[in-house]
Amino acid sequence: MLLKDQAAIVTGGASGLGAATARKLAAQGAKVAVCDLNAKLAETVAAEIKGVAVTCDVSDAASAEAAIAQATKAHGPARVLVNCAGIGVAKRVVGRDGPMALADFDKVIKVNLIGTFNMLRLAATEMSKLEPQATGERGVIINTASVAAYDGQIGQSAYSASKGGIVGMTLPIARELAQFGIRVLTIAPGLFLTPLLANLPQEAQDSLAAAIPFPRRLGNADEFAALALHMVENSYLNGEVVRLDGSLRMAPK
Repeated sequence: MLLKDQAAIVTGGASGLGAATARKLAAQGAKVAVCDLNAKLAETVAAEIKGVAVTCDVSDAASAEAAIAQATKAHGPARVLVNCAGIGVAKRVVGRDGPMALADFDKVIKVNLIGTFNMLRLAATEMSKLEPQATGERGVIINTASVAAYDGQIGQSAYSASKGGIVGMTLPIARELAQFGIRVLTIAPGLFLTPLLANLPQEAQDSLAAAIPFPRRLGNADEFAALALHMVENSYLNGEVVRLDGSLRMAPK
């Protein structure tokens, strides 16, 4: 996929992995829509990369439709979608106060799994109508899962289920959208120095880093963004989930 002057959408683009990806795509000449619930942060990132900020709740059909329409009005139909929006709630199935609230499980599934599919279905529909590039491609969609999809820890039942769902739908959707020349890929990051982890004491960060075989450190958001960019540019990558984790395999807790 040739990025220069092409429209791209990054959900969760106001911070962390999403912001780094938005910057990386913009640096290659893409016109990026920074989609996020945090309108102020989205506007900051968008101004930096000369993109457009779009307020969006990915778990809501109407909000996602409005966000796609706003991004399309600003830059034209997107050829690239990178889904980085997500949340994590650490709760045990059976806790001190009884069973985990169903609403807590439901919210994580809605944002992480349904939200990813929501944006994917809408963006793919627009991509399918575009003229193919010289490579035959009409678009590229990159989703964000997690190593928790494979070896989730105690307390991550909802998070692991949501990310496992993203892993599971990658290949069938890639197969379905192949007829349109749309590639679908997923990145499964390990422990990254996102704003959430950056707020932990240095001792806690060092402890997490010590569990990673090599390199023995937390991942940088730029490394995630670099892989996303490679996926966009490498037209033979399709239907694959790539772990980006320094060979980390998480312990039960």
